[in-house]
Formats: sequence, C-alpha cells, structure tokens
Amino acid sequence: MRHKIDKRKLNKKGAHLRSMLANMAVSLIEHESIKTTLPKAKELRRYIEPLITVGRQQTLAARRRVSSKLHQQAQPTRKLMNELTKRFAQRPGGYVRVLKAGIRPGDTTPMAVIQFVDYQETLQKKEELAQQEESAVGKTAKTLDVQATQSEESQEKK
Repeated sequence: MRHKIDKRKLNKKGAHLRSMLANMAVSLIEHESIKTTLPKAKELRRYIEPLITVGRQQTLAARRRVSSKLHQQAQPTRKLMNELTKRFAQRPGGYVRVLKAGIRPGDTTPMAVIQFVDYQETLQKKEELAQQEESAVGKTAKTLDVQATQSEESQEKK
C-alpha cells in the first residue's frame, strides 16, 4: 500500500530527482513547451505551479524562493517573475497543461507535451509580430528600391 507517499520516485535518488525537476522547470520556462515522459510531466506540473503562485507575490523573498528552486539561474527567474506572473495574474491556478503525445517507439514509454495554458495564444502573437516585422522590412526594402531607381533616373537625365 502507498499510504502517505505523495511523490513519484521515477527511479531516481532524491538529489537527482530535485535536480532533474529544476532543470526541466528551467526548460519549460525558457521554451514554454517541452516533450517528456508522462510521469515526469505530471511531476513537473506539481513542481512548477507553486513556483508561479509564489512568483505572483512580487516580493524579494518570493524572488529568492523561486531562484533557489531554479538553482540560482537568473534568466528563467527573471522571465517567471516578470512575464509569466503577469500573464497568469487573473488565473487562480492550473497554469500548466499536460497533453498525451503517444508512445515512444524504442521502449513504449508514454510521452507527453507539457506547456503553459496560454502557449497557443502567445505563439500566435509571436507569429503576428514576425509577420508585421517582415511586412515592415518588405515595405522599407520596396521604398529603398524606389528611391534607388529614382536616383538612378535623375542621374541619367543629367
């Protein structure tokens, strides 16, 4: 019986498990979506959601607690405290979703994609910004071409 046993061991020692979860949390914060095994994804969800909740407090103590859980890495801590907590400010919890992604062919392990709930929306916003930048670059290139042809024509007239 597994009474009062609340964590998955994942066949790892305690220190290795904590380190693995911290590294996976950093990867999730950086990329906002990662693919891993289903049990690891479910355990990572239990690890990352309290970090976001603590980060919403926006205090120095909260920043230090988040930083210690992410192994003192500055960039992911900064992104979690500045960007992610603002995106989830009105959400009462459930910041991460786990989607089943089939079975790994080599060892038939169930795979999953873990991502932030608003991942698709942020992806669409990034694509729209990229399209706007491309169109802006295209417009400036066209205006430069027009200006170049006009200057060539003026030089030919002289």
